[in-house]
Amino acid sequence: MLNPVHLRTLTVVLRTGSFADAAREIGYTGSAVSQQVAALERAVQAPLVERDAQSIRPTEAAKFLAARAHDIINALGNLEDDMKGFSKGDYGLMRLGSFSTASQRLLPDGLASYLRRHPNSSVDLEEGGPSELAGMVRDSTLDVAVVFHYDLVPQQWPSNVAATPLLAEELLLLLPESHRLAGTENITLQDLAQELWVSTKEDSSGDACLRHLCASGGFTPRIPVRSNNYDALRGMVRSGLGIALVPAMDHVPTDRIVATGISGCTARRHISALRQKSQAGVSITSFLQCLGRAADKLAASHSGIVRQTKQPDAVAPMGYLAGLRAS
Repeated sequence: MLNPVHLRTLTVVLRTGSFADAAREIGYTGSAVSQQVAALERAVQAPLVERDAQSIRPTEAAKFLAARAHDIINALGNLEDDMKGFSKGDYGLMRLGSFSTASQRLLPDGLASYLRRHPNSSVDLEEGGPSELAGMVRDSTLDVAVVFHYDLVPQQWPSNVAATPLLAEELLLLLPESHRLAGTENITLQDLAQELWVSTKEDSSGDACLRHLCASGGFTPRIPVRSNNYDALRGMVRSGLGIALVPAMDHVPTDRIVATGISGCTARRHISALRQKSQAGVSITSFLQCLGRAADKLAASHSGIVRQTKQPDAVAPMGYLAGLRAS
């Protein structure tokens, strides 16, 4: 069986590029580092470094071994942290990622429950977009990330990342109360073909969802103003600059704005919690349970949000909306 200490030493050697630098970082002697690498070479029956008087060079076998060992080393580190938590009654630092709306609407109840369970723990919160946060989970910079994706927009998470479904949100059409369609039942996409829209920025998945949705209705939306700030979008709608499509969790009832649905639209935004597949320790499991209860509470109090416990379809084909029942 491969020695995990030797595997960890190899990864440091490959990252630093020398036995001496690796030894200084780990706290061993250069000779001890060299002996551990040699022992690992005997175990795998393959050379891992090419040595000369001035430097070392990793072999392809070393690169392959270090890449495959990455998740194993992380899992052992997480296990060590969890066992320290058991012995000390302290689960340590939870490194959490989220996006703005979830940080305001979903996380507070989840974090309050988690910290009541584990009063000696602490939480660092990082906010960002789904791809950025998923990359930080992949690279072990974050323990858990709360992210979103739209079922009209393709989204793949890194191969070493697992997603726990939490919520699905309806997409709401926002109109100024003076709009000709305000108060109209069964608004269709075709009713909106000539409208001006305000939307999130062009590189956002929210804007991609709007464009795919409008394309299924046979038109391209005209968008003179963009912002990733949903408070700003509501202000633009209120001022008559355009209409908007927003997820239910991002809508706050506002004077002079009418929120309604689009007939035949079953597109949703989905909220999930990401973690590394190898990270299923006590602290992360406990946090996900608390987050699930917070999702239950939010869904029960909001008609446009439903609790989701199964993975939704990753991609919906173009034009799929035709013939679907009204939401």
